Amino acid sequence: MPEWTVRGAIEAILMVIDEPIAPVDIAAAVDVSEGDVLAHLHALRDEYAAPDAPRGFELRETAGRWRVYSSSLYAEQVGAFVIDGQSARLSQAALETLAVVAYRQPVTRGQVSQVRGVSVDSVMKTLAARGLVTEVGEHAGAILYGTTDEFLERLGLTSLDDLPPLAPYLPDLVDIDGTVG
Repeated sequence: MPEWTVRGAIEAILMVIDEPIAPVDIAAAVDVSEGDVLAHLHALRDEYAAPDAPRGFELRETAGRWRVYSSSLYAEQVGAFVIDGQSARLSQAALETLAVVAYRQPVTRGQVSQVRGVSVDSVMKTLAARGLVTEVGEHAGAILYGTTDEFLERLGLTSLDDLPPLAPYLPDLVDIDGTVG
């Protein structure tokens, strides 16, 4: 398959996906190596980001998966278009709760409540319903929560390592077994 055809096929797949896609899945669909797909993805990302011709979209990698997003240059206009009566914003309580989960995961509801000083049951349900947090395990009968790939995607992060250094400002948590951690 000629290079221009492979590149076009990759672009076409990126236009129809609903969620970020792994390069291996694109490679299987276009019958080329994963390395070739990655080379095309990097080239497309660089082309779309060319400063001499700003586009309304950009190609981003999040958690090893790729997707086309609207350009951050036009966030205000896209935000005005998308908001149609349903608030896309999270409440202050939800943002605070999400920050505690992001920086301290895996964490229990009780530990998050300890940091916030209020019950977080309903806020955690909201965050889970929006796909930003999920159950990641259990310890001593308590459910552990962590952030999702959707969280990374919405924040434009590749991994949790990309979070700004905030953890030193959060109070220590008492672990489920009573130790401070």
